Amino acid sequence: MLNYMNKNSSRNVQVEDIYTLKEAGEEAPEIIGVKTGVPGLDEMFYVAFINKQGKPQKRPLGGYPLRSVINITGIPDTGKSLMAEQFAVTQASLGNSVCFVTVEQPAAFLAAGLRQRALALNINVNKIEEKIVIVDAASNSVLRDDLNSLGDTLAYVYKTHDITSTVIDSVTGLYEAREMLARQVVRYLYNFMKKWYQTALFVSQKRSGHEELTAEAAGGYAVGHIVDGNIVVSKKEILSRFDASFYKKEIGDIIRLLRIDGCRVSGHDTKTHLFEINELGIASVGPTLEELIRKEVRE
Repeated sequence: MLNYMNKNSSRNVQVEDIYTLKEAGEEAPEIIGVKTGVPGLDEMFYVAFINKQGKPQKRPLGGYPLRSVINITGIPDTGKSLMAEQFAVTQASLGNSVCFVTVEQPAAFLAAGLRQRALALNINVNKIEEKIVIVDAASNSVLRDDLNSLGDTLAYVYKTHDITSTVIDSVTGLYEAREMLARQVVRYLYNFMKKWYQTALFVSQKRSGHEELTAEAAGGYAVGHIVDGNIVVSKKEILSRFDASFYKKEIGDIIRLLRIDGCRVSGHDTKTHLFEINELGIASVGPTLEELIRKEVRE
């Protein structure tokens, strides 16, 4: 059997895809932060370094890891699209070109939302309008249904506009009527983002029946398992006096929660945080539930 393997199996060996760590590391991107545009979120990703005492220590990365693909998932009205829009306008304000693939709403309506997000973040709209390129898959069924057409369109946009970041809102909309293909769709897009050196956000929808603080989106675990990291957002209605006292809210109010549910590229905060949306429609990360408990005990 061994002789047979030696004589015949070499024809199937993919030598070009075998690397030592040194060889692979020569092409690895530097782990630096790409600003999220969400107050409180930049500090939740970490890198390790060796301190003066020779011990490993963490340091805030300052944003999403460069060239990572991050999935933001949750049920409706949890702030997913706000996070994506805040990322887009923040990166554009820094002079970086962003491609925004809109699958849920036509381009004109997305543009209105992006302008509002910029105003609420005190960003000059005139400075970002040429830096955000919208691909309208909401109005074009070919872009939604044919991955090759979507890929060709994105490649054209990347080359024409020197794009460094991509948002897809939502990736679920690209397989909503064909969930058996979810892994194929997400894997294609993930590899495409890597090929074009993109820092990317995929927004995905959760079914209301799924556990709220897991990364499982519609289509199963396809999105969460393939991407580099997951951010899970959820919401909860205040229905008891205990919750009203704990969260400092009125009965009937809504509170939102956020957790980073894994990131392969860097370290990250593992705690559950309050996730707040203000009157201007800006999402931000608040204190951890652990911090709220300590405050409640002190009071």
